[in-house]
Amino acid sequence: MNGVVLEIRGLRTQFDTRAGALTAVDRIDLLLRRGETLGLVGESGCGKSVTALSILQLLPRPSGRIAEGEILFEGRDLVKMKTSEMRRIRGNEISMIFQEPMTSLNPVYTVGFQIEEVLRRHRGMGKKEARAEAKNMLGLVGIPEPESRLDDYPHQMSGGMRQRVMIAMALSCHPKIMIADEPTTALDVTIQAQILELIGRLKEEIGMSVLLITHDLGVVAEIAQQVAVMYAGKVVESAEVGELFARPSHPYTVGLFNSLPKIGGALNPIPGVVPSLLHLPAGCAFRERCAVADEECAEEPPWREISAGHRVRCRKPMG
Repeated sequence: MNGVVLEIRGLRTQFDTRAGALTAVDRIDLLLRRGETLGLVGESGCGKSVTALSILQLLPRPSGRIAEGEILFEGRDLVKMKTSEMRRIRGNEISMIFQEPMTSLNPVYTVGFQIEEVLRRHRGMGKKEARAEAKNMLGLVGIPEPESRLDDYPHQMSGGMRQRVMIAMALSCHPKIMIADEPTTALDVTIQAQILELIGRLKEEIGMSVLLITHDLGVVAEIAQQVAVMYAGKVVESAEVGELFARPSHPYTVGLFNSLPKIGGALNPIPGVVPSLLHLPAGCAFRERCAVADEECAEEPPWREISAGHRVRCRKPMG
């Protein structure tokens, strides 16, 4: 078994709102092993991106905070680290590809300048050395004529090219972990396939681990080894990818699979809507949308192992 590079224990992240404290991530446990990809899936608003921001300590202040839990990176608890220590880790040992490259890249600076800034800050390179390495990174992620593209501004590039620039920035310090937040959102299927192939290839070349945040089960099947399913701030099922796809057990996970479009078949969406995190139903948060729920589901469901490495938070698993 590969060594554990990141372990999240009982993480609870909250935001202060006018209506009270909102729990966006509710006591979740995650394990990311060295050299592996962990897919974190679920509908929008289930807490996936907040989990990533919690790892990097990038929650908006003062409203956002980690209320409890540990985030252990190679045995060091990131929650207890000073701001100066986190700055050395963030972008250097743990990097992130943000969801929308057009808003993540600064429109008034060239892409070359933005990559060079990362290299100079985290790897101590001089200006000439940083420019040469930035060129190498653009070539590594498959951007043609990287020397001339260094002087392009983000608006001069396509969506796929901007995403490649974000990947180049994330990889420029050879991180141990890369967090990819919806890396293929809004890209056409051809570019999606290229980006996923690129992430997988670079992961193997530099031996990093990947936390892949997505709502697309097809993406998870293609590049992840482990998967965790989130709903209303909780992890409701986790397993090895092949096991989860063969035997999805939580009714929510089954609903996600049933919602996938099929050739010649009608869409079968999950009924209802995700409840407000400020007004969750008692017990299982999914019970008001669940076809098999009964009065027992008004109590908090247990987190149990139904087979080796396959855990589910449900009183009536379907697998």
